[in-house]
Amino acid sequence: MFFDTRYLYIILAIIVITSILGGGVDVLGLLLTIPGVLVAITFHEFAHAFAAEKLGDDTPRNQGRISLNPLAHLDPFGVIMLIFAHIGWGKPVQINPNNFTRKISARTAEAIVSLAGPLMNFILAFVFAIIFYALQTFTTTFALANQVGRIIMTMLQYAVIVNIGLGVFNLIPLPPLDGSKILMAFLPYNAKRWFEEHTQLFYIIFLVIWITPISGMIISPIIGAITSGIDSLVSSIFGLFM
Repeated sequence: MFFDTRYLYIILAIIVITSILGGGVDVLGLLLTIPGVLVAITFHEFAHAFAAEKLGDDTPRNQGRISLNPLAHLDPFGVIMLIFAHIGWGKPVQINPNNFTRKISARTAEAIVSLAGPLMNFILAFVFAIIFYALQTFTTTFALANQVGRIIMTMLQYAVIVNIGLGVFNLIPLPPLDGSKILMAFLPYNAKRWFEEHTQLFYIIFLVIWITPISGMIISPIIGAITSGIDSLVSSIFGLFM
């Protein structure tokens, strides 16, 4: 996804200032969040690039985006947002729909590429949850009885939350988020054209949602529901071994 830099400064300033003035800056928590943030963004953008290449577009490979090197995918603003708010983004993967070779429409191909990123985040959240429960179930001494174990368990918990947050956030159907490109594949022509002509309006709508309680009302319950769902599923799976 991509935002106009002016809006990035506004959003970033609001988040950081609010956190500082509200005493909400947990330095240790931020440090433990960073590994999950790096993995979430890197794999999210890699998934976009990988899907585009599989559909015939070599643009991401030519730009060095078929890589799991975090430096190829990180956007400074998106990283800070994800660390502070568990909602952020990476450097957008550029694609050329004219290069798609699969026998599907360009809109459908773009939707698949857009869905690949959030889907990867949900898969990662599930994988990290499995690792967490595996350590908790089969290596009690490691997971609970020493400081290193507790730190690793906490980082895994943060990684689950960050990946779910990134996935949910990018599925919001507002341009230029991934969700808008997925929605575009199902909209009639006139509606698609209207969306494209009012991109700046959606930046403003996003800002309003973000700086008001609306964001919490919409996004937080979804993140909570998905987190609980993954937790229950993985817990049930490991319950079979108990």
